[in-house]
Amino acid sequence: MTPSPPVILSEMPSLSKLYVNAAATAARRRVLGAHAAAGLPETPHEVRGVLASVENLTAFQHLIGETASDVLPAGFVHALAFPLAMSVMNRDDFPLPLLGMIHLDNHVVQSAPLYFTDPLDIRAWAENLRGHRSGTRLDLVTEVRRSGEDAVSWRGVSSYLAKGVFLPGTDKPSGVPAPARFTPPDPTALWQLGVDTGRAYASVSGDFNPIHLSVLSAKALGLRRSIAHGMYLASRALADVGAAKGDAFSWDVAFEAPVFLPARVALDISTVQGEDGAWSRSEFVAWSPHSGRRHFSGSVSSLA
Repeated sequence: MTPSPPVILSEMPSLSKLYVNAAATAARRRVLGAHAAAGLPETPHEVRGVLASVENLTAFQHLIGETASDVLPAGFVHALAFPLAMSVMNRDDFPLPLLGMIHLDNHVVQSAPLYFTDPLDIRAWAENLRGHRSGTRLDLVTEVRRSGEDAVSWRGVSSYLAKGVFLPGTDKPSGVPAPARFTPPDPTALWQLGVDTGRAYASVSGDFNPIHLSVLSAKALGLRRSIAHGMYLASRALADVGAAKGDAFSWDVAFEAPVFLPARVALDISTVQGEDGAWSRSEFVAWSPHSGRRHFSGSVSSLA
């Protein structure tokens, strides 16, 4: 449940302006030593009557290998709503630096299909501020409804980490288990990702975070090369699951190691059938065929 009535924005925020403002805020805090409050803002942000761009939808479907359709892919809905979630993290009273946030995992429940002709009401807020062994993490929650309807058609919870930032009152967890040893299976697909993969996804998603765009812009933020967008990778894996998932499903993905561009990524998808023999669940994992290091893993489960 959201904690208070939302702030209604007249239009979807501009991601480029949000990134510029985030950089200015970070610089101001470094110079002045100013810090935001220790708690999360309690006010959600909302935009009503949002319409998807047919051109962006078509380009998104083509980029991730999704079959052309009037239905919005779950990853496209995430991209459509992402600027609103970013606007919550861009508030002056948000306690963590927006730039440099690490996307840890994502949980999506799509209860009903959304179509490009549907006007959408989108709401986003932050919750569950807590300690992490490497800093402080939180959840960004986004809900999407058809305008005028009460039922939530799409709900996403994205967990982010502010690495190296430890807030008072957010204790680091103890006894964190070591990750299980990963033995790569035989891949079902092999992706070839060019150096322009980040720019291609940015052009259809609007997410022009510098860490994804070029070697120079990524190095400016401390990375050796640009990296692929996590949600591009997750959306492509979901597209590879195919139409078996139906219209109502849950989708989980956990990110472990970044994909530095250019890259080859191996993917394995395994299917679990229900007692009636119908599709019930698919599990996927992606890794580097060169090093064997796991990049991300997840699952798609039927809600029917």
